[in-house]
Amino acid sequence: MKREVDYKQTSRAKAFELWMKAPNPMVTFFKTLDVSNLVKISKKKKLKFNMLLDYCIGKAAVSVKEFYILPVGSQLIQYDSIAINTIVKNKENEVSSCDILYTDNLETFNQEYMKYTKEVSDTCQDRDLSESSMVIGTSAIINTEIDGAVGMNSGIFNNPFIIWGKHRKKLFRHYLPISFQFHHTQMDGAHAGQFLENIQNEINSLK
Repeated sequence: MKREVDYKQTSRAKAFELWMKAPNPMVTFFKTLDVSNLVKISKKKKLKFNMLLDYCIGKAAVSVKEFYILPVGSQLIQYDSIAINTIVKNKENEVSSCDILYTDNLETFNQEYMKYTKEVSDTCQDRDLSESSMVIGTSAIINTEIDGAVGMNSGIFNNPFIIWGKHRKKLFRHYLPISFQFHHTQMDGAHAGQFLENIQNEINSLK
């Protein structure tokens, strides 16, 4: 569920006035994650690596209240839930977009991830939850290693967005550089930094 809120009554009032009309309000952070635990769990339990990372992203976001608001057009919108978007290779060898509602239960999240990514792949129809949830975009470039990526400021899609490539093995550890783009109206650098730390903590604690 979503609703418009009066930005003046939120903690983002000053940021709204500063950044809503800025020519480039998007900020990008880069961080290298130690994903060794995800690689181990993925192999041991035969779970998709990207699903596990999406789950950790969702779990990291729900404790940061700024993720529940988003500038949309000229409005500030409040959401009750968070979804993770994943890009799916469809049956026509093109890409489609699939939103998965975050739930704290990993088994449930995995079931929905597998169900809806297959559905999107088979039908070539995007699954869009943006009318009910604040969506964190992701894009995995799994066939190559990348150091990071800077997205564009379209003025339309203001959602936070994470991009990563193929993880790297160094000695007995696996590392994954990611880029995180966010709208400065939605959050400040401290919030974004806490979110990235949260992701690493969730990865480390996943069992």
